[in-house]
Amino acid sequence: MLSKKKQKKLEHEQELIAESEYAIECENLVKIYKTDQIEVVALQGLDLQVKKGELVAIVGTSGSGKSTLLNMLGGLDKPSAGSLTVNGRNLLKFTEEDYMIYKRNTVGFVWQNNARNLVPYLTAVQNVELPMLLQGQKKRREKALELLDAVGLSNRINSRLDQMSGGEQQRVAIAISLANDPAILLADEPTGSVDTKTSDQLLGVFKDINRTRGVTVVIVTHDLRLAKQIDRVVSIRDGRTSSEIIKKSHAEIMRESSGWDTGGEEEAAEEVSEELVVLDRTGRLQIPKDYLEALEIKGGSKVKADLDLENERIYIHKAQ
Repeated sequence: MLSKKKQKKLEHEQELIAESEYAIECENLVKIYKTDQIEVVALQGLDLQVKKGELVAIVGTSGSGKSTLLNMLGGLDKPSAGSLTVNGRNLLKFTEEDYMIYKRNTVGFVWQNNARNLVPYLTAVQNVELPMLLQGQKKRREKALELLDAVGLSNRINSRLDQMSGGEQQRVAIAISLANDPAILLADEPTGSVDTKTSDQLLGVFKDINRTRGVTVVIVTHDLRLAKQIDRVVSIRDGRTSSEIIKKSHAEIMRESSGWDTGGEEEAAEEVSEELVVLDRTGRLQIPKDYLEALEIKGGSKVKADLDLENERIYIHKAQ
């Protein structure tokens, strides 16, 4: 039985969850790794908002900071500065006990490496039951069977890992990640070790979970082909949110850019992707490297560029 103090704290947290429109909010998020001889800035002022029930892909090159972000969202690593709010709670203020409860109750995690998800000598249903067993949940078998059915593995419940394909193993991992009824599901390169067909099938599972269960899903991937199948794609470059790719119909883009009214006749038009550069709350803008190279502008604290405002557009020129 919870003490009055803990019960009051829990009620306050539930109020924050109910009030917040966003499942995830990052503002000027910084992560610095330090050793005796070196200091590495993995994230340097990242801004991101993910609404409840969204499915979002995070893309970026190796070393861009996308896996660092996912580890902090999963409670596996602590932010150095800025703000990281999940379901209305700022993780920078978490105690060790808060992190333990958070990882147990709020997030589910799917790794690329199945060895981190699964116990090889257990069957599929036993693997899904395991986290529920550790938490003392009742009706474990019933729930495990329901989750395996949700990921399309009702016919493989008694199979061990060596009897399943890589895609089937990853489906078991997804079922395990849902065992604690998480509000947020995080996936780190979940299709990195499977073929294209299996990759598409796994994405279908994530989309189905997002749609039917209302779980917020964040997928980190370097697979741009996979990312193109997701409506919202956030690109991280040099530890910052640099751009977003949002799928819209041609009619939507025309309306937003020129006020053109389609009269509803163009809604079925083929979807296209519109890439938006992200401007943070302090007015910082991260311009893609290839754009700067095209203008022969080298980035740096002492480098200046000319800005012109013309017809509601901002133009950037190489400083004379």
